[in-house]
Amino acid sequence: MTRKIADVRRDYEGGRLEEAQTPDNPFVMFDEWFSLALESEGKDGNAMTLATVDSQGRPHARVVLLKGFDEQGMVFFTNYHSYKGSELNNVPYAALTFWWPSLSRQVRIEGPVEQVSAEESDEYFAS
Repeated sequence: MTRKIADVRRDYEGGRLEEAQTPDNPFVMFDEWFSLALESEGKDGNAMTLATVDSQGRPHARVVLLKGFDEQGMVFFTNYHSYKGSELNNVPYAALTFWWPSLSRQVRIEGPVEQVSAEESDEYFAS
């Protein structure tokens, strides 16, 4: 290798987010940040890392795309028979991380997951 990985870095600017600065409804802030991310990151603004665990408790992470959100939660689509679909069926909890480098921001979300309606899923995959 011609360079040391430890030397590959940039300085992150900006302050720390304090809880007192956040609205009572976290979706209000997410909506603002997400709009900024779409402007600054372009079509990658809705990319997020989805982390799941398999039946042996081994973690797996991959990038998926956010396709919608509201106060009920975040929406993404996957084949129910994929590895991630099977893992979410067996252990219905996940973690999401959005990383927006141009904003020097990340958003982490953890919680239970559930399938959208069959109609919503069929409509998405038919598009």
